[in-house]
Amino acid sequence: MNGAESQHDVVVVGGGLAGCEAAYQLAQRGLRVRLVEMKPHKRTPAQTSDRLAELVCSNSLRGAALSNAVGLLKEELRRVGSLALRCADETSVPAGGALAVDRERFAEAMTREIEAHPRITVEHREVTEIPAERPVILATGPLTSDALAASLAAAVGAEHLAYYDAIAPIVSADSIDWSRVWKQSRYGKGGAVRGDRAAQPERAAQPERAAQPEDAAERRDDAEAGDEAYVNCPFDEAQYKAFVQALVASDKVEARAFEEVRYFEGCLPCEVMAARGEQTLAFGPMKPVGLTDPRTGRRPYAVLQLRPEDEAATAYNLVGFQTRMKYAEQLRVFRMVPGLEEAEFLRMGSVHRNTFVDAPALLGPAMELRALPGVHLAGQISGVEGYVESAAAGFVCAILLAQQLRNEPLRPPPPTTALGGILTHLGRKQPTYQPSNITWAHIAPLDPAHGKLRKRARYEVMAERALRDLDAWWAAG
Repeated sequence: MNGAESQHDVVVVGGGLAGCEAAYQLAQRGLRVRLVEMKPHKRTPAQTSDRLAELVCSNSLRGAALSNAVGLLKEELRRVGSLALRCADETSVPAGGALAVDRERFAEAMTREIEAHPRITVEHREVTEIPAERPVILATGPLTSDALAASLAAAVGAEHLAYYDAIAPIVSADSIDWSRVWKQSRYGKGGAVRGDRAAQPERAAQPERAAQPEDAAERRDDAEAGDEAYVNCPFDEAQYKAFVQALVASDKVEARAFEEVRYFEGCLPCEVMAARGEQTLAFGPMKPVGLTDPRTGRRPYAVLQLRPEDEAATAYNLVGFQTRMKYAEQLRVFRMVPGLEEAEFLRMGSVHRNTFVDAPALLGPAMELRALPGVHLAGQISGVEGYVESAAAGFVCAILLAQQLRNEPLRPPPPTTALGGILTHLGRKQPTYQPSNITWAHIAPLDPAHGKLRKRARYEVMAERALRDLDAWWAAG
């Protein structure tokens, strides 16, 4: 602890990457911060060290190249004085094209910087309910304690807080083979979807599942988006059965020691559904009802649907295909999908324990709970995914809060930057909000005047624009 001074301007709860970054950035701007961390009195099941900013899973901060979205995010953080990136660079270890760190030295460096800062007081105790002090930043991470999570759920509504994270993969739009797919919403408008049940009498005769609550929301979303709402990847019977067999036989990630595998029926891993029976997916997320392939005039045997991840439709989500398959297996199996044979995966699927809120519904422009003014969220509890993204969320939250406390207009990072992409993700409404790593789909697309560029060239131009816009934003602040 940095002494007995009790006066402070901001309370930060949680000494992980987001909390430490937020505390440091606020302190650097002249604010007095009380950082509350429950270690060493209590640890989450994933933690083994009493240091701050412990990296509990991997030591990798992922790709370093600017043609990689997370590589761009790291460079942006360097340019704006991120504590986490400075300590990561100082403690890096060889990792090819990635940035990896010596975990112990990294945590030691972060702890040393935080504890030595004259405007940060570190207090070691468990926080079991949202503190009464304002402003406060909650940065308690994916394993937020049950007591604090219950307090948050009581404040925002339990339906807006999730305890398990089910993420479907995302593919780049320009890597889809558009000659093999078509756009149409299930239950869509127009004659294209009428009379298709007779196309496959052997399937139509089978009982179909009753409409679930999510179907109504799906239909409303489809009505708003028209026949641009979904891209359909059609399977014939042999393709479908081979795909199901591959899912069942695939190599899966085992649950970590601190995870209790609690799958929800509404977001089962695709391989779990496949294992329940050969036709389970065909009457679940791959049901072809209400869809007609315009090339054949018939309803396919099964369909895997893709939904736009961003307004510009530069990336697509594999609807209903959250998975625990290992990454290499995801690449192999999902490239069996017609139209995705050469797909570029911007985000891989996953299912793991995680506590996070429905950020688009709950958070305002300063990452502040609309229901609780003065309570801000940062890091994975807000719905970002990954070490670098957590630090970035802590940075952005601190910058916006500092602007608020100085009674200045909010000046968030530009949407053309990866830092701005953090806010884009937190504010982007989805049928079901899911956490995400930073992807190019979170960053504003290039002006059409740039013309058609190959993937790498496009990302390099976007990165150049991002750094140019970031420098201008930072210089003006």
